[in-house]
Amino acid sequence: MPETSLKVELLSHTPEPDLTAATAGHICYANATIDELKKKVTPDYAKKLISHLVEAGHFSVLEHVSFTFGIEGISRACSHQLVRHRIASYSQQSQRYVDEESFNYIVPPKIKSNPSALKKFTDSIESSRKAYVEMLEISPKEDARFLLPNAAETRIVVTMNTRSLYNFFEHRLCTRAQWEIRQLAEAMLEECKKVAPLLFNSVGPKCERLGYCTEKKSCGRKPSKTEFFKKN
Repeated sequence: MPETSLKVELLSHTPEPDLTAATAGHICYANATIDELKKKVTPDYAKKLISHLVEAGHFSVLEHVSFTFGIEGISRACSHQLVRHRIASYSQQSQRYVDEESFNYIVPPKIKSNPSALKKFTDSIESSRKAYVEMLEISPKEDARFLLPNAAETRIVVTMNTRSLYNFFEHRLCTRAQWEIRQLAEAMLEECKKVAPLLFNSVGPKCERLGYCTEKKSCGRKPSKTEFFKKN
């Protein structure tokens, strides 16, 4: 089977996510009924309040808004990074039950741009596929899957609340993040912005919020933590 490509689809989300988060935030400061709050929290008011909540770090109210993504065209290497993020819910295509004889695969860009490396890569993929198929004749899929490469495509449904997404984006939009999960984060953020522009207007790598880089090896866009505090 051929190389595949990333696809991210927003399957569902909390209705009116910007207004919902703003209403949750407003109830903390207002002596008002729910009906009164709903009337108060207009789109203009929500814009101001969300900006204040994010700037103040009042992220708990953002947990009331969640997003569910359908993701395909990522490698098992990428999904292993993705599922490290909590709090979130994951439902992943099982290599134990699904026949992977015709699995698609992901090719890293640097390998794709090098003809010699690409040949070695694809030859190895096909060798793994052949061994997997042969193993299916003498063992169950749950054992044969041990021969599948990290490059094999997986599909996964992911649900995260907004606070968890902020954390995910801060880490995975960093230029030091591995290229595949960074592409995934960019695609997920694009989907979020379509339905919740206020909540995700200023989301980016952690250095954008802090003003300095926390990585041991900085990309150079922001000063190190030490350099930042020396100047400030």
